[in-house]
Amino acid sequence: MPGVATSLLLALGQLADPRVIRILLKSLAVTVVLFVLVAVGGWYLLDWALAALGLDERLFAGADEVRGLASLFVALVGLWLAWRIVAMAVIQFFADDVVQAVEQRYYPQAAARARDLPVREQFSTSLKAALRASFVNLAAFPFAIALLVTGIGPALLFLVVNAVLVGRELQDMVWLRHRRDAADPAPVSRGERLLLGGVIAALLAVPFVNLLAPLLGAAASTHLIHRKGRT
Repeated sequence: MPGVATSLLLALGQLADPRVIRILLKSLAVTVVLFVLVAVGGWYLLDWALAALGLDERLFAGADEVRGLASLFVALVGLWLAWRIVAMAVIQFFADDVVQAVEQRYYPQAAARARDLPVREQFSTSLKAALRASFVNLAAFPFAIALLVTGIGPALLFLVVNAVLVGRELQDMVWLRHRRDAADPAPVSRGERLLLGGVIAALLAVPFVNLLAPLLGAAASTHLIHRKGRT
């Protein structure tokens, strides 16, 4: 799939673009705020639930500390899984800015023909993507538990699941601006979409690199679709 590799390299080259840097800082600020809210809210919710189930000082001495540690552990695991969902939902909201930045530099003719997505549609698309990702990841969780005995099984399962999800999200970020109607298919093969989604999903699991991954994916998807010569 040389087209995916070329698109990623072109996307990397544009990360130094001042306009892209502004989008990155803006999306990172929103992502971090949402992430902190999810983290704090999740911890308090877990702590409250365990206390309601009877895990408090009346049960045994030190139960509050045990409950706090248990809540912290579960919250951290949940946050590791939630980062991709939060980050991709935010970049979906700012996707129009990312795609425009790439198109205006590399594909001005396509940029001139594209439609601007209204804020309402951007928000709706972002919310749908987040809900879809949450539902699919939760559905995969029991299978991941069953695969714990294999050691690497859960990580591979979530990588494949999120490769499919991320690939679709990245495609929609670009294609919604250019498709002729709802039935018009994007000029990207399933294999290309899965490969790009897999690369970005893997990067989302790497600390610090995951801060750039959503933006890199959006830019790479823009190159991939336009280099197919359909838009």
